[in-house]
Amino acid sequence: MGLRLLRHLFIAAALFWGAAVASFAQEGQPVPQAPILTIESDRLFAESAFGKRVAAQIEAEQSVLLEENRKIEAELVAEEQRLTELRPQMQPDEFRNLADSFDVRVQEIRQLQDGKAREIVESGDKERGTFVRVAQPVLIALMREAGAGVILERRSVLISVNAIDITDLAIARLNEAIGDGKDLATNR
Repeated sequence: MGLRLLRHLFIAAALFWGAAVASFAQEGQPVPQAPILTIESDRLFAESAFGKRVAAQIEAEQSVLLEENRKIEAELVAEEQRLTELRPQMQPDEFRNLADSFDVRVQEIRQLQDGKAREIVESGDKERGTFVRVAQPVLIALMREAGAGVILERRSVLISVNAIDITDLAIARLNEAIGDGKDLATNR
């Protein structure tokens, strides 16, 4: 009995989805009419003007930090070389004090640079949070237009028809509604 019911449900769902896909294809509607929609949220962010701006901004900040790290590294290597050259001319305690001081400075610099790297990541996370907040009304409007009750993450769905994926449509609508979101950007 349970297997028969499951088979009937599967057939009914297949007929419903087939009708929804056929309706979408015949009428050329921009929004699929289905109770369930899917979206690729990572692609939604990455391919939107907002996401592209954030990615470029983060990449630029990381490049600046990387260049700064290279410069600091070169300075520290030169300082370490000077210490090594001075070692034969110094008393062991005197050299140890200089070496310990150098090590402390290296650790402080590392913590400072790691903090800068964390700030870049956190700013990207804040921007993504802003994106999710401003994307929500656009996605709700799409859901209503489709007559859908839910939008599911596409990678969480085992099998679906492509016709219910609204990622491209959502990207276009978000680009139209918020552009690159620079005026919505979180303070850095």
